[in-house]
Amino acid sequence: MSIATKTGDGGTTGLMYNRRVSKCDPRVEAYACVDELNSALGMARAVATHDFIRANVLVIQKELVDLMGELATTVDDLPRYERDGYKLVAPEWVAKLDQLIGWIEAQKITYAGWATPGDSLHSAALDVARTVCRRAERRVCALQETDQLRNDAIIVYLNRLSDLLWLMARWVEAQSSSGLR
Repeated sequence: MSIATKTGDGGTTGLMYNRRVSKCDPRVEAYACVDELNSALGMARAVATHDFIRANVLVIQKELVDLMGELATTVDDLPRYERDGYKLVAPEWVAKLDQLIGWIEAQKITYAGWATPGDSLHSAALDVARTVCRRAERRVCALQETDQLRNDAIIVYLNRLSDLLWLMARWVEAQSSSGLR
């Protein structure tokens, strides 16, 4: 089967369970932003200079695939999605991000004011991922406001992830300035 299915030539795309919607549907916008986030994280991981970042970003990328699947499922189809064994974003996911945030904060990184991205390729890539994460969070909030989202943990996860990415970028900068690479 070719990757070029041509089913989207008319401006629609498929959700889970063969539902077709416009390519500019708010649900598509939400999971597409998460897809962009995953790609930005892939870039951050590819240029990573620290194993700590590489390993944790890869785990997050895999979680984002599950998150995208949940977003690509209409509210009506979520029970079927769960029955079929797909993972839903859960508070435990947020707890893991909180643990990483706690670990980085325990390193006593100093930062004042607003960070200016670009200290290094690695930290800049993390900052790009953070801004894409914030956009994804806004798109998911739009779904929630129109009653198209049942799982509030998705918004919490994305919010916490953007905080973590900001901290990771600052941690990378601190490691670079202290001569640790």
